[in-house]
Amino acid sequence: MARPTTKATLIEASTSKYTELINLLGSMTPEEINQPFSFDLSKEKGAHWQRDQNIHDVLIHLHEWHKLLIDWVVSNQQGEAKPFLREGYNWRNYGAMNDAFQEENQDSSYQEALTLFQASHERVMALLADFSTDQLFTKKVFLWVGGSTLGSYFVSSTASHYDWAIKKIKKFKKALAVGKDIN
Repeated sequence: MARPTTKATLIEASTSKYTELINLLGSMTPEEINQPFSFDLSKEKGAHWQRDQNIHDVLIHLHEWHKLLIDWVVSNQQGEAKPFLREGYNWRNYGAMNDAFQEENQDSSYQEALTLFQASHERVMALLADFSTDQLFTKKVFLWVGGSTLGSYFVSSTASHYDWAIKKIKKFKKALAVGKDIN
């Protein structure tokens, strides 16, 4: 699927990837869902492969990035100049922020993480509905967005992020299937 460049394609991509992710989770048993990740990381690049220990962590990550988007958009629309990332973080050190999300949410269950993710997805989609294609995909419509487009933040926080989560969970599910074949 090509990266969305209109409101309609963004809604379609976000909805499609969200549904795919929810269906993937629904295809797994509670035992599988709650197991720690068990796949070969030797060929994987990216800090997230080491960071996320289970599906709960992936869902919390998605939820926290939804919250970043929502807080950023709402605050700036209300005239409160606020950066996208949490205070103290920038695009060079945001990996530490991702680590903090995981640490802050370790006491929640998978079901709580899923519920948070589903609710924040709905809030993001409701927020998205408030903008036109031009507002989403034309540069400099909102000065607080900087040199990018508002739509690129929505794409990154929804469809692209969901695709990342799907790939990671499928890799885990495949590792589980291989493990069952061995036993």
